[in-house]
Amino acid sequence: MTFTIEAKDGLARAGWLDTPHGRVETPVFMPVGTQASVKALDSDDMRRLGANAILANSYHLYLRPGVETVRAAGGLHKFMDYDGFILTDSGGFQVLSLSDLREIDDEGVTFRSHLDGSKHRLTPESVIAVQAGLGSDAWTTLDECPPYPCSEAEAAQALERTLKWHDRSVPAVAAARAAGSKCLFFPLFQGGLHPSLRKRSAEHHNASPADGISIGGFMVGEDKETTWRMLTETTALLREERPRYLMGVGTPLDLWDSIACGIDMMDCVYPTRVARTGHVMASGGKFNVTNSRFRRDFTPLDPECSCFVCARYTKAYLGHLLRCKELAAYRLLSYHNLHFMEQTTIAIRKAIREGRFESARAAFRERYAEKK
Repeated sequence: MTFTIEAKDGLARAGWLDTPHGRVETPVFMPVGTQASVKALDSDDMRRLGANAILANSYHLYLRPGVETVRAAGGLHKFMDYDGFILTDSGGFQVLSLSDLREIDDEGVTFRSHLDGSKHRLTPESVIAVQAGLGSDAWTTLDECPPYPCSEAEAAQALERTLKWHDRSVPAVAAARAAGSKCLFFPLFQGGLHPSLRKRSAEHHNASPADGISIGGFMVGEDKETTWRMLTETTALLREERPRYLMGVGTPLDLWDSIACGIDMMDCVYPTRVARTGHVMASGGKFNVTNSRFRRDFTPLDPECSCFVCARYTKAYLGHLLRCKELAAYRLLSYHNLHFMEQTTIAIRKAIREGRFESARAAFRERYAEKK
């Protein structure tokens, strides 16, 4: 792997990441394809969007359709007809969020499937084996994400378990590479919202063989001021030459704020999830297209947008589709929102390279507000 930082403006960085499936410009927002599909969209949509990096979830794919099915299809890329970079979440967060369906110990996690109640066991080694079977490009590690709020002692216990699981994952990754895998290794970084624990985690990860870092434990209920303060403290502790992936973030404003803290990669279901309820991202601010004032509004979602949805359809029509629960609405609104995220990320990269990141960030924040 080659990660190159081409320009910096404050803590914000712009560059590129060379991966087994092509070059990814950073900062990058990765649409979420949890079950080998970005909801309501297909692989042609992803190509048209220019989305050459996505996230898939190994927990969900392990349960359905199963690793052997994906392997028999020739790997995740062939299975879903996607030729870009795929990073897989280990599924640890999903398993550990099933508080009434799982038991955790130092060796791993035993859980019951949310689909049929069947019993399963995940260990640090088996999580790596699952991702190897899926054939994704970048692998994460089994972790224990502490709840918010929690005491420092509780967070410390979760961190120590996560670090031990990380250390057990390293030889498993090495063995997969020896067998021919070209995977990148992005182990999980935890520590709650406690500076001393984040420092402990950083020291451990900095000394470990890895290609990048997956930063977890944010956006779990804390206020945004705490998020950005702790995230800035966290990135300051990490090795400069490794890409930093912030998990589960975010909104368009979160993109700017995360990148201002030194983040290079992000993913979130937000753009497609809110699209399914009519929430639209636009250059003049966000709004809900199902509001009554748009029933006879025959203008595009965003007059400044270059996507095919805005070129062909109106607010009145798209609001009508959604109110009627026509399936086309979910694709069209999801496509537009992801296009907005992609274009916002392109604008951020340009602003960093031109040394005007903070002024561009302030201008975006001023325009991007809720429209009633």
